[in-house]
Amino acid sequence: MALGFSLMGVALLAVVIVMFLAWPRRYRGRAPTVQVLVLGDVGRSPRMQYHALSIAQRGHVQLIGYYESDLLEELDQHPRLTKVPLAPAPAFIRKLPFIIGGPLKVIWQVLSLVLTLTYFTRPARWLLVQNPPSIPTLAVAALVCYLRGTKLLIDWHNYGWSILAGTRGPKHPFVGVAKSYEAIFGRLGDAHLAVTAAMAAQLRKAPYSLPPAAPLAVLHDRPADLFQPVESASSFPPADRGAEVGRILADANDVVVRRLLANKNTKVLVSSTSWTPDEDFQVLLDALVQYVRDVPADSAKGRRPPVLAVITGKGPQKAMYERKLAQLAADGHLPPDQIAVRTAFLPMKDYARLLALADLGVCLHMSSSGVDLPMKVVDMFGAGLPVAAYSDYESFGELVREGENGRGFTVSEELAALLARLLDSQAETSANVTELSRLRDGARKESALRWPEEWDRVVAPILDLSGVAVSKKDK
Repeated sequence: MALGFSLMGVALLAVVIVMFLAWPRRYRGRAPTVQVLVLGDVGRSPRMQYHALSIAQRGHVQLIGYYESDLLEELDQHPRLTKVPLAPAPAFIRKLPFIIGGPLKVIWQVLSLVLTLTYFTRPARWLLVQNPPSIPTLAVAALVCYLRGTKLLIDWHNYGWSILAGTRGPKHPFVGVAKSYEAIFGRLGDAHLAVTAAMAAQLRKAPYSLPPAAPLAVLHDRPADLFQPVESASSFPPADRGAEVGRILADANDVVVRRLLANKNTKVLVSSTSWTPDEDFQVLLDALVQYVRDVPADSAKGRRPPVLAVITGKGPQKAMYERKLAQLAADGHLPPDQIAVRTAFLPMKDYARLLALADLGVCLHMSSSGVDLPMKVVDMFGAGLPVAAYSDYESFGELVREGENGRGFTVSEELAALLARLLDSQAETSANVTELSRLRDGARKESALRWPEEWDRVVAPILDLSGVAVSKKDK
């Protein structure tokens, strides 16, 4: 660890010397130029893509980050977007143990960010950064903004230290350091955005203590126009729905999926994840097993409607859960004629359409901080899809209203009961269908307010873009 921090110190000293030898250009213009920084895969950061698209419709935007996944099509082709890729850390660093590889990765990121933000890009009026990750983003962004005469806008999605505590344990020595770092450098922002009112309230208090002079606005995630409900159930027959779901999943060789989709009673359940420890998918697996197993004696034909569960996304725990799914199926706990669980990583257009075609969304986001919100639920509402979501955190009620647009649960037994009640309908006039229909109506109402309207109201005034018109060509 000592060697890692020594190398970090040498690298930072070298950066300072280079800066003094070649002083960076400062922002002196009046054009509404904005840099958007994502220290991660830009394609998997929808909120930051939405920011970039809103900015591009009013001025020039430089989108800086790792380009590993496809961008939104409308953003990718926008004439006022400049993509600025960051070089990922070498493979040998990523393979090292965390205690060594972590500091070395930070050194690499510091050098890459400083060189890119200071010398390889044009100076901008504003730099909008995503937090987390906090290290080294906040410190580097504050330094670069000071050197270039740029204002810093921090978009607080969550807390970096709380995520680290979830993966390394709350007593890990790095957690305390990360919390202090985030609080100190977070105060250097000229303005701030928070994803919930609960988070905004926390940020004004210790240990963050954001200064009163710095604007702090709540920008709730809202769905992009890409996410739209289907016209109506009557205009989309079950056979057509099955065909389109099959196309999206590319299931030509998947006999089980094809058989389920051919059954008009099959329910489609969708969940989205980055496959990280803050989402315990064992809860969903246990609930699906219970859904099949615990059928009341008076249930029609002794079984519930078949379920096709699609889990989208990619991340570190995906392979582990795929092995668990295979074992459950092999042991007979997920009979193929009743339950099929498939994982997929879909283009945004197909993902949005899948949500619109599904019967129920499931969210297992557990919120490491207790005050953030899962954007996947926002997307589900945008597609008119009601949700069953993990609910044991403070800000849950800012998005999901119990009994109106979704239902909450905390353990697998509660989720299994929800699946049985919402999906196991005996007739279209039953109370089960009525409840699910009511939740779907609530999801559609929730989707009425879209990202562009919310962004115009909250962010455009901060970036001095509220008076800049959006041309019909750019819409």
